[in-house]
Amino acid sequence: MSEKQTDARNVRAGSHTVRISRPEKVLFPDDGITKWDLVTYYRSVSRRIIPQLRGRPLMMERHPDGIGGKPLMQKNAPDYFPDWVRRAVLPKEGGEVTHVVCDDTATLVYLADQACVTPHRWLSRADRPDHPDRLVFDLDPPSAEESAFEEVRWTARRCRELLGELGLPGLLMTTGSRGLHVIVPLDRRADFDTVRSFAHEAAELLAARHPDRLTTEPRKANRSGRLYLDVQRNAYAQTAVAPYAVRARPGAPVATPIDAAELDDPELRADRWTLRTVGERLADDPWARTDTRGRSLRAPRERLRRLAEGEG
Repeated sequence: MSEKQTDARNVRAGSHTVRISRPEKVLFPDDGITKWDLVTYYRSVSRRIIPQLRGRPLMMERHPDGIGGKPLMQKNAPDYFPDWVRRAVLPKEGGEVTHVVCDDTATLVYLADQACVTPHRWLSRADRPDHPDRLVFDLDPPSAEESAFEEVRWTARRCRELLGELGLPGLLMTTGSRGLHVIVPLDRRADFDTVRSFAHEAAELLAARHPDRLTTEPRKANRSGRLYLDVQRNAYAQTAVAPYAVRARPGAPVATPIDAAELDDPELRADRWTLRTVGERLADDPWARTDTRGRSLRAPRERLRRLAEGEG
């Protein structure tokens, strides 16, 4: 191990100083991206990502040996984490889990020092874990062919059109992996069972409208090349990648909010922006131009029922 790799650096974040160990440790070997690069990135985007993480239990995707090694998908906060890192103890079947909650820049920087490349957030907050404030449609291309991303764009448009009929906004985000998320902000009045049921019924209606292109069939063998409308994340303790989170893939792509007009951009891809290029978007948040207040599902559920009955 070189002397350079054993050096440590201190980062001041708010009222805390975070010691970054082995800052020159390479986490993305094909790109030469180091732990220090990851720390610097997360510190630079903290004003965007912290509001998306605040109050939410996290699952940490850690890559201590770099993205070529075996990842640690970690829910429990280790005992050695500093006292100032907020925890939330939440029930699970047969026990409980002590999750990290990232409320500030110091915690975000500390997680990066722990080689947490990707924070995956709950769709609910720790104070009301059974009542989500986000609903997610996860849209991945139906095949690995480059042209298949056009199906994701097309489906995102159809999804937003249906949400518009129901009186709901649909926020768009590249996942940094393969596809797009369409996200609906909720008012936390409905529980997960209600939200999941609504999402499934909406997906069923979309698939019924476009049976040759869309499906709700979870088994790949039964999809016949159609795009799967995945709503399975809408459940207690399930997670979704956070906006502005780095993905553990070559190039360090970043999950990036977009606006609806960008669906028409021929350059749009799931991994369009990376740790090194997303900075150009930080001055202008596409979601800031959208009404992101949490919405009730009461009236949309009734509208959805009527639409389904009228088209059935």
